Amino acid sequence: MKFLYDLLPVILFFISYKIYDIFIATGVAIIATLLQVLYDYIKNKKIDKMLLFNGATITILGGLTIIFQDKTFIMWKPSVLYWLFAAVLFISNYFFNKNLIKLAMGQKIELEDSYWNNLNNATGLFFIMLGFINLYVAYNYEEDTWVNFKLFGITGILFIYIIFLTIYISKVSKK
Repeated sequence: MKFLYDLLPVILFFISYKIYDIFIATGVAIIATLLQVLYDYIKNKKIDKMLLFNGATITILGGLTIIFQDKTFIMWKPSVLYWLFAAVLFISNYFFNKNLIKLAMGQKIELEDSYWNNLNNATGLFFIMLGFINLYVAYNYEEDTWVNFKLFGITGILFIYIIFLTIYISKVSKK
């Protein structure tokens, strides 16, 4: 259910785009994300860091899209967000000795540290590649294709990655 909740701004962006245009859709995504931030704060008295990153990124780049009436900013948003995620994974692991993948999943799964590092590095590299794939589609295909890819393509790629992670974890986990 959390996955659908996290996807809600993207789904609303997609629907709004199909009915109106990319600028209205961007505004809807900004509002939906900010409402999620507010809901998260009211419910938990704190804001999830990933949601906060996403909220800041969509507000800044989406706001620039609306102000300048230039879709380039919103098309860059997924790439910027994925690259920020990758940077946080690498920096926290290599400079602060905190593997965020292990922190997120370590209570449920028992792995040796080398495998946690492999997962961290693979996930960071995955997000870097996903950012470049997003830009490739944004610059080489029509706007409508990019919007469809943003919802269906990226979601599909994430599902496939999760399947590969699950297979990897099942092979290396301490039974």
